[in-house]
Amino acid sequence: MSILLLLVPLSLLLLALAIGAFAWAVKRGQFDDLDTPALDILVDDEESATPGRTGSGDAA
Repeated sequence: MSILLLLVPLSLLLLALAIGAFAWAVKRGQFDDLDTPALDILVDDEESATPGRTGSGDAA
């Protein structure tokens, strides 16, 4: 039973640390934009083909 005297305050301290870390992350803007970083990999920055050319390899 005496172990509860140690574990209850320790668990409350860990809970306070977790809430503090979450509040810090929200305040710093860590959760502002969750969609854009996942979609950035799909965006192609450069055009791969020259407009007007088909790329068939038939050079006349």
